[in-house]
Amino acid sequence: MREPARELSAPANTEPRRRGRRTSGEDTRAALLAAARLEFAERGYDGATVRRIAERAGVDAAMVNHWFGGKEALFSASLEVPADPAAVVAAVLAGDPEQVGERLVAGFLRVWDAAAGGPLLTLLRSVAGHPQAARMLREFVSAVVLGPVVRSVSPDRHEERMALVAAQVIGVGLVRYVVELEPLASADHGPIVAAVGPSVQRYLTAPLP
Repeated sequence: MREPARELSAPANTEPRRRGRRTSGEDTRAALLAAARLEFAERGYDGATVRRIAERAGVDAAMVNHWFGGKEALFSASLEVPADPAAVVAAVLAGDPEQVGERLVAGFLRVWDAAAGGPLLTLLRSVAGHPQAARMLREFVSAVVLGPVVRSVSPDRHEERMALVAAQVIGVGLVRYVVELEPLASADHGPIVAAVGPSVQRYLTAPLP
């Protein structure tokens, strides 16, 4: 049986902005992560800004780049994504362009499996009843992973193609990790990739009706 989901919650308020230097770099990193989770939950990925996150954490905005390299990486870190999304995207785009769909499904499966018990899986389990969770998952998938892939390989109608691909990969995630419907719940990655990958490839590159 898979680990039960942790509650998706965040404190209503953050501590007042501190003056002076923090006692350690890890304090700064932890404060940025806590502030980022609140900002992304309240404002979404597009609405949250590095400046506001830094202000909420009580640190200089330059610390976001110092510790995380930018807003996208901070967003991924706040969800405890067990992989670097930029590296996942690079791996998906490398190689035969006719197998991007298979590599994309395989990449999602590896991330979902590695995230068992973490906030990313909590988001997946919470999307039906929590609008903030749905928005965060939607923005992680679209802005951080699928957006770069679709813009790189799809010839047109990027938003439609991205939604169709998301229906496939998030659908697999829901059935495998939330509903736990067999045989998909315990299947090896290979058969899932072979079955779903061609559909994702068609949505990415084939003419749409």
